[in-house]
Amino acid sequence: MGSRLPVIALTSGEPAGIGPELCAMLGAREFAGRLVVIGDEDLLAERARRNGVNVPLRRYSRGALPASGAIEVEHVPLAHPAQAGRLDPANGRYVLALLDRAIDGCLAGEFDAMVTAPVHKGVINDAGIAFTGHTEYLAARTQVPPAVMLLVGGGMRVALATTHLALAEVAAAIGRTSLEQTIRTLDRGLREQFGIARPRILVAGLNPHSGEGGYLGREEIEVIEPVVRELRAAGLALEGPLPADTLFLPERLERADCVLAMYHDQGLPVLKYASFGHGVNVTLGLPIVRTSVDHGTALDLAGTGKADPGSLEAALRLALEIAGVRQHRA
Repeated sequence: MGSRLPVIALTSGEPAGIGPELCAMLGAREFAGRLVVIGDEDLLAERARRNGVNVPLRRYSRGALPASGAIEVEHVPLAHPAQAGRLDPANGRYVLALLDRAIDGCLAGEFDAMVTAPVHKGVINDAGIAFTGHTEYLAARTQVPPAVMLLVGGGMRVALATTHLALAEVAAAIGRTSLEQTIRTLDRGLREQFGIARPRILVAGLNPHSGEGGYLGREEIEVIEPVVRELRAAGLALEGPLPADTLFLPERLERADCVLAMYHDQGLPVLKYASFGHGVNVTLGLPIVRTSVDHGTALDLAGTGKADPGSLEAALRLALEIAGVRQHRA
């Protein structure tokens, strides 16, 4: 990449939600990189007007110089006119087309990273498309093993061994092979994307009190502890399995670079309490860089001018940092 400014693809997400207006707000600001907003040009212009963003929109052209004083837009047309706050399954494939454009651009070297505004899983599924989340979709499209979801904020990094699963399915989803793969992906991602030479990772147990010696569950004894022991012997800096209710004590976090929680609502409530509105979701294990917001589509705020771009701005700035780390390592 040399010393050129990184180019970031910003997908505008669910058209009925706050994503388009957040993208318009950020597209009008100055960053240490070139920002390309991917979405319907008319929709972005309309949301910009509603939110008092008086900056012109210009069509993005890869070979041209950045459009100074304008919001650069890679136009992808809506399938159906969108109304703020009103979901429409007719635009389900439009939302995925935004992601596909960003993914293809990253894989081709056109973009150095992609940042995603929130999507609505339910309405995509209502459109007849099986979709469980950005993380899983990106892993499938880039043809890699299951990716790892990492949340950054509030002075913490929290990764997940399982992502969007019903709680009743979590225990069966945590096997030795999958857990080892997750920890190795997490360790590599922290090295490559955050520049941490030897990441120190705290691994949570699954059950209360980490199973209480087997009396409250045997997953720690049969799965988590053996994997941690094996990977520690291989040189990884791991501690655990640790009871989740005491894992987030400040004195423990001070000597760690990341926490690995076993399921979504074990680790993320703590991080979101500390950082909500400014947290960032990072997908590790992909051949591309991807960050995102830590919140949903906020349909009730769409079009009102009250949406806060803090989390999306944090995601954009982190994407720029990671792109810089990768440029330095190249």
